Amino acid sequence: MPLVANSKLPSFIRLLDDGETIISVEQAQKQDIRELHIGLLNMMPDSALEATERQFFRLVGESNQIAQFYLHPFTLDELERSAEGKAHIEKYYQTFDEIKSQGLDALIITGANVIGTELSNQPFWKPLSDILDWSINNVTSTLCSCLATHAVLEFRYQQKRIRLSNGKRWGVYPHRVVDRKHPLVAGVNTRFDVPHSRFNEILPDQFHQAGLMTLVVSEDGDVHLATSEDGFRLVFFQGHPEYDAISLLKEYKREIGRFINGEIKEYPRFPENYFSLKSQAVLEEYQSHLLTSLEKSKTPPDFPEKWIIPLLDNTWHDTAEAVINNWIGKVYQITDTDRHKPFNQNTDPNNPLNIIK
Repeated sequence: MPLVANSKLPSFIRLLDDGETIISVEQAQKQDIRELHIGLLNMMPDSALEATERQFFRLVGESNQIAQFYLHPFTLDELERSAEGKAHIEKYYQTFDEIKSQGLDALIITGANVIGTELSNQPFWKPLSDILDWSINNVTSTLCSCLATHAVLEFRYQQKRIRLSNGKRWGVYPHRVVDRKHPLVAGVNTRFDVPHSRFNEILPDQFHQAGLMTLVVSEDGDVHLATSEDGFRLVFFQGHPEYDAISLLKEYKREIGRFINGEIKEYPRFPENYFSLKSQAVLEEYQSHLLTSLEKSKTPPDFPEKWIIPLLDNTWHDTAEAVINNWIGKVYQITDTDRHKPFNQNTDPNNPLNIIK
């Protein structure tokens, strides 16, 4: 169903150029189709701000629910932004006060950049906690992505993330569904891939101790998809199913740039299970030329992006689309059409899936 371009956000134009169905507010008003209003709390840094918009907007727009989707991006004033980032936000984003006034049917919360190890010391800590408190009482379901999952697990469930012993979990990994009866994974392949990019994790035992419901785990047992104890009010991703095929390539290129600039000492390793053998050969040749140029204080060669992109595979998007479609479908079914009416919190412990049945 269509996304409604309710602002002049450039991402709508990019998605339209990519073949997504985008309609104007005027077109939407001529159709007798129910509206769903979905917020996007975008805490990503400026370099990833617009890409994150497009990734989540695309997944929502590909839902097959009979609805018109209005997307409402907003962010936190406490996050440091460049002049360009501030200009983009001031021109196209809403404030949280506006979001609260208008109401939402669902909310997506992205990850964010972190300085240091303690999430409680981050500038987003208090405002994110306030927004989550509001969403739990006023929004049918809130989907937390990656670092947002770690933050919510800490301040709501007292489960602190743990530093990965082997460095960074970075690449594309096989996963399997462990609760096949849950509506969020209805019709989803029982085994599928998910991209990850993180230095920390919430362990499976921590999800269990918090009373959360685990739906999808990796082949190594790491939790990717889980929900709050009621089965739907909070949805947690530890991976990045919203990623484009080129997202990890961009991260790899950025890490090489950090190496060139002396920000990191070791040349970055490949994301796991991502590059083909041919791509690895091209990138290893590039690495050799790059190291030689740096030794001789010459200009580094251009990154061979144009040779790698055609060789990239996306082995996760169809499953991500199916999960988001199920999520949107349940929001559509159980949300109150009056978005200013507090959501009915039925937490009967004898029926943990009560709000999604």
